[in-house]
Amino acid sequence: MPEGPFDCVVIGSGPGGYVPAIRAAQLGRRTGVVERDRVGGRCLNYACIPAKAVLRSADLLSEVRDAGEFGLQVAGVEVDYAGVQARREKVVATLTSGVGGLFKKNGIELIEGDAALTVDGAVQVGDETLSAAAVILATGSVPRAIPSTSFGGRVIGTEEAWALPELPRRLAVAGAGASGAEIASAFARLGSEVLLLEALERVLPTEDADISRLVERGLKRQGVQVHTGTAVVDVQATEDGVTFSYGEERAEVDYLAIAAGRGADVEGLGLPEAGVELDEGGLVRVDGAQRTSREGVYAIGDLVRGPALAHKASDEGIIAVEDSAGRQTHPLSLLDVPRATFCQPNVGSFGLTEAEAREQGYEVVVGKVPYGAVGGGTVYGDRTGLVKLVGETRYGELLGGHIVGSRATELVQELVNVRALEGGYAEVGRIVHGHPTLSEAVMEAGRAADGWLIHG
Repeated sequence: MPEGPFDCVVIGSGPGGYVPAIRAAQLGRRTGVVERDRVGGRCLNYACIPAKAVLRSADLLSEVRDAGEFGLQVAGVEVDYAGVQARREKVVATLTSGVGGLFKKNGIELIEGDAALTVDGAVQVGDETLSAAAVILATGSVPRAIPSTSFGGRVIGTEEAWALPELPRRLAVAGAGASGAEIASAFARLGSEVLLLEALERVLPTEDADISRLVERGLKRQGVQVHTGTAVVDVQATEDGVTFSYGEERAEVDYLAIAAGRGADVEGLGLPEAGVELDEGGLVRVDGAQRTSREGVYAIGDLVRGPALAHKASDEGIIAVEDSAGRQTHPLSLLDVPRATFCQPNVGSFGLTEAEAREQGYEVVVGKVPYGAVGGGTVYGDRTGLVKLVGETRYGELLGGHIVGSRATELVQELVNVRALEGGYAEVGRIVHGHPTLSEAVMEAGRAADGWLIHG
């Protein structure tokens, strides 16, 4: 256990923890990170990274199966599920060891154990007390079960789904948000029979309606049985499987994966004792610099309001560290945080949906262009994707961008950058894009919103 006071102690070593820890060390502050499990937190070890590793295997399998459309005949394609999982573990090990290396490079001290705040604002880890000028809470989130159901056995969360020891013959997923859609898409393509159930009226219910419609169509093409407006009830788990009811039907599956949302991981942190206030939703109350109600204590990521995304947590952590070091900071614009869903088809989005923009009273203009309208969509084999820009007519402001299709998670960043630089949809349409690329569909969507679509 280290001796002497720290300038900064970060509780949690996921992207919301290790990034600000490195930034603190760059600013010359003696920094410690407390982690009770594995370096890299849930994101690197159990969630974001494992999910994308398995999804990449499914993506590659899809490309091989579609090779005939490109004049290539590939015979004898089989899924080696053990190999898929072995690669997942290798990817995780590579990235987590990289974080450990960054800690050593930057002189960051790793303290293993459960951490809690004390009454005087210090950090208690086992029998040791760490004092620090600034403490950053970066403990992430925990899964939520659906009503009248608990996790255990073959009723699993999203983290367990990506590490299943065998490929399920039949898998049910409760919740068709980003995590649920990703699980359904991956396992259906790998060979499982997948049942995707959503209590709300559409898949990806927080995305733009046009995007959700195309995602549902894509999932069904992969063989996923999609049921929206349907709750999962009467869950009964045995050693060999799970039975449950949905609508007027009853199903039996090997596993039921619950992807119905997550809650802030604050239990055991000693927040009430330290005087850290929560809001009405159970999240830590913070200001624009991520400061909590307790002086010297900051909170970021899934613990506070806004989308529960790793990159949002990292940025908030940097804001917290720089504020604690006396630097000028600016509040994170939550509306401009990009969202990425890696099911097939990919979804990348930011800002307001069309419906949200209209509800907020904007005079809305929409620019929509299918991938097939530009050369790249046809050349690279995806004519079904869609780019949709949501703007307003008074100032030409870009209110939101929504993309579904190949590389959507990458393409959306251009729109985020344009808005950050105070550009609008007219500027998107005037920026020269390379040809033939999928990004030309983004340009054409800007032109469509501005009233002069060329390819369409």
